[in-house]
Amino acid sequence: MKKKCLQGREERNMSGPKFRRAMDFTKLLPKECVCLIISLTSPRDACRWALVSPALRPVADSDDVWERFLPCDYQEIISRSSSPSLLSWAKKDLFFHLSSHPILIENGTMSFQLEKETGKRCYMLGARALSIIWGETPQYWTWTSLPESRFSEVAELRVVWWLEVKGRIETRNLSPRTNYAAYLVFKLNRRSYGFRDSTVGVHVNVEGTTTGEVRSVFLDYPQNVPQQAQERRDGWMEIEMGEFLNEYGDDGTVEFSLREINCNYSKRGLIIEGIEVRPKNIGR
Repeated sequence: MKKKCLQGREERNMSGPKFRRAMDFTKLLPKECVCLIISLTSPRDACRWALVSPALRPVADSDDVWERFLPCDYQEIISRSSSPSLLSWAKKDLFFHLSSHPILIENGTMSFQLEKETGKRCYMLGARALSIIWGETPQYWTWTSLPESRFSEVAELRVVWWLEVKGRIETRNLSPRTNYAAYLVFKLNRRSYGFRDSTVGVHVNVEGTTTGEVRSVFLDYPQNVPQQAQERRDGWMEIEMGEFLNEYGDDGTVEFSLREINCNYSKRGLIIEGIEVRPKNIGR
């Protein structure tokens, strides 16, 4: 009988608040160690820690944790952006702002954003950051402003027979050990012509590697052909140009191109916002 009483008392003690407090590792480890442990997980996990553990919330929400989820050069990126005042924000607030609100860099010709799940870097090269054949000839292209664009100008095709658009980005600006994809972000106006019955070639190539595959895609889609371009949440369309692995982020260059040079017919009505580079399988 005495043995059973002692056993019952032990079970009650193990389920009581004193035992739970003793097992709370935040009471056993220095704050710096707890910060390091949480920062080695993910932004989503840090939010879960803060939600389920009142004791952990101050640490899980701290600048020490969330600064580790930001790029190592985030201060430099923000200081030369259109929103330098963001540097005064709490790091968790800054992370979620950058994951949902692209900021303009490079004099407004590019945008920078973070992927919310992992904190990996995403960029969009605006139309002004691209090389567009005859882009400065008003007879062929015009530059206009659209309220739905993040950039001050987009390129609108009036008419060409030879269509060629190129862009490039340095791999050191991207997250290492990440599989990226490039997407043409565009619209077709009501007067568009030449894109429903013919494909365009899109291509992504990492400098110093074997030339990548040239894919043929429909920007507009004819009847009985599955639509290849996808609508984005921001109202634009996008189509994948290709993918590449940024393994180490060494100094190198990734090049993107859009080309259609069949001079038997004209093309018109394409509106280019830019080319977005983001981790593969992350939707917009």
